[in-house]
This record gives sequence, C-alpha cells and structure tokens, in this order.
Amino acid sequence: MTDPVRGPWEAPMRLALAEAGQAALAGDVPVGAVVLGPDGAVLATGHNERELTGDPTAHAEVLAIRRAAGPAGGWRLTDCTLVVTLEPCTMCAGAITQSRVGRVVFGAWDEKAGAVGSLWDVVRDRRLNHRPEVIAGVLEPECARALTDFFRHR
Repeated sequence: MTDPVRGPWEAPMRLALAEAGQAALAGDVPVGAVVLGPDGAVLATGHNERELTGDPTAHAEVLAIRRAAGPAGGWRLTDCTLVVTLEPCTMCAGAITQSRVGRVVFGAWDEKAGAVGSLWDVVRDRRLNHRPEVIAGVLEPECARALTDFFRHR
C-alpha cells in the first residue's frame, strides 16, 4: 500500500536522487534538490557544488532555491515545494525560511547537522514568521545509501 503522505513525493525525490548522483560524479557529497511550483512542475534543480566551485554555500538546496526564483517570478516561493535527499542544515533551513518555501520534503535524516527536526528544528521555530510544512523520510533508505556509498568509497 502506498503511503498517502509520502507517495506523491517519490517521483520528485527520484529526480533529486539523480541530482545527487551528479554531485557524486563531480566528487561532491551526493545531495540533490528539486523545487516544484504550485502546480507540481519542476522549477529548478540543484546538487552540491562546493568542491566544483569552491563555494561553501553551494549546497543543493541553496542553488535550487536561487534558480527557482526566476521561474517563480520572485524570491517568495510560498506555494512551492523543496524536495531534497538529505535533511537541510542550518544554512539551508535559513534559506528555506527566508525564501518562504511552503513545503520541505526530505529523504535521509542528518543526525549530525540536520536543522529540520533532528539536531535542530529551525524551519518550525515559532519565533520565526514563516514555518513550512515538513514531510520527512521519503525514499529514506535510497537517500541514505547514496551518502553511505559515497563516503565508503572515499
């Protein structure tokens, strides 16, 4: 039986996993992200590019959010969904709240640096003026395996 909450997010998570694969091929930590518009269409994608660009802020989420602003018609991504293979860190959680992303869907938990429920819960902090919906654990085993395999071969 398909999970009614996570089921609709499997296809976009597979796109994010493909993005993560691109990061791994470039020697970067395999994290991929996709921003979906209100109608579910892909607005932008991104994968980690820190090693490629030498930019410490070149996380998959930040790049996808930046790229989505144009097609979305501005910086407010209120009705958009960010789908990402790994729980966002504090920097990415800040970008999510600042861009007003309406929903965050992620795969693997990040017990060491996660800021969407594991170590911190920045995006749902009641002191902030924007709190997106969060759906966790979509294709979690596959997302976690991409990271485990990458670090095992390093």
